[in-house]
Amino acid sequence: GVVRGLGEGLGDSRRQVRRPMDGEVKLLTLVIPVEDDKRVLLGLKKRGFGEGYYNGFGGKVEPGESVSEAAARELEEESELRSPKLDKRGVLTFHYDDKPKPLEVHVFRVSEYEGVPAETEEMRPEWFAFDEIPFQKMWADDALWYPLFLSGKTFEGEFYFENTHDLKRHELRETTT
Repeated sequence: GVVRGLGEGLGDSRRQVRRPMDGEVKLLTLVIPVEDDKRVLLGLKKRGFGEGYYNGFGGKVEPGESVSEAAARELEEESELRSPKLDKRGVLTFHYDDKPKPLEVHVFRVSEYEGVPAETEEMRPEWFAFDEIPFQKMWADDALWYPLFLSGKTFEGEFYFENTHDLKRHELRETTT
């Protein structure tokens, strides 16, 4: 089913989200380590876009790199963790009125990893129990899709922000694997 968002103009709930063509979006990754289906590793963003928010680990897909290669690289760069197995759980597209291209974010769950989470120039990692995730210090959309992520579901969604941080409307649906 579709979870209806705020605002007008969402249209028929049965319609498919239009998939942007290559080059129309900025491709990004988001990796969230999960331990024992009880807690998640998030990082406090220390600089750049999203500074001051807790988030998973990720970033831009570089030219010549696959989405999963980028996810693995960003996880290691931002947390010093390495994972042999990245489990893709969703695709979220973010539209900002103050950014030229939508951001297409591929979300991965990691339950097997090597290393110890360590603070890097960009992120300070911290474990949170599922019921203690600090949504008030995260992007507004996170409280909407994390329940699907935490319960092991797959999903896709579109989120529309104004002034970078104000979520105006969204569509979110569970997908079949």
